Amino acid sequence: MMDIEPLQTPAAGAQRLLASIYVYLHSSAVRLFAIVVLLLPVSAGAQNAIDQFRAFVQSTKSGRADFSQVVTDARGKAGAVAAGTLQFERPGKFRWVYEKPAQTIVGDGKRVWFYDQDLNQVNVRPLEAAFSSTPAALLAGRAEIDAAFTLVAGAESEGMAWVIAEPKTKDAGIEKIRLGFQSTDLRVMELADAFGNKTRIILSKFERNPRLDTRQFTFVPPKGADVVGE
Repeated sequence: MMDIEPLQTPAAGAQRLLASIYVYLHSSAVRLFAIVVLLLPVSAGAQNAIDQFRAFVQSTKSGRADFSQVVTDARGKAGAVAAGTLQFERPGKFRWVYEKPAQTIVGDGKRVWFYDQDLNQVNVRPLEAAFSSTPAALLAGRAEIDAAFTLVAGAESEGMAWVIAEPKTKDAGIEKIRLGFQSTDLRVMELADAFGNKTRIILSKFERNPRLDTRQFTFVPPKGADVVGE
């Protein structure tokens, strides 16, 4: 019987959120952003939630926001709150910076870099292996319809319309991703993994389609850092 994984630190939460970049690298799926809308009858409210999500995808080519994150284990015990900033630009470019512990995750369109400042260690992997069926794919992936996710409208709560994205493949250990919208603005992302952990990210000061410095999506390992996977 599989033991329940203990509560994740902010570092582990970051890895799980972005496809568990160097833990779950055995996925054979080579898909970036992909959504399948089930052709089943839905209520007007449910359809509106799906439409909000699709409108966000179509109209948002880049973004920038502050975020706070908390990971809750299968017993409901919450860890410390982590915070930072994120930027993304489609397709496949993103930068997530955690303040404490100091960590940076960069997607340059070809590879994903995970830098832990305290360990002075960099893990790098091909984008396709680390990116498919993940929240990063929902934000920074391509906008075409594909078969990576089943998209379902959830019930309205917390003043938000919710969309549930269920990965077609479970290789990344992700069970589902919930996205909370107010009007056409993305406010909350929630990730449930195969161990019962839940990661909740609240976005603030979200800017849609800002002009971003492309240098933010280039990562050069610091001198003396241990680079794994390149």
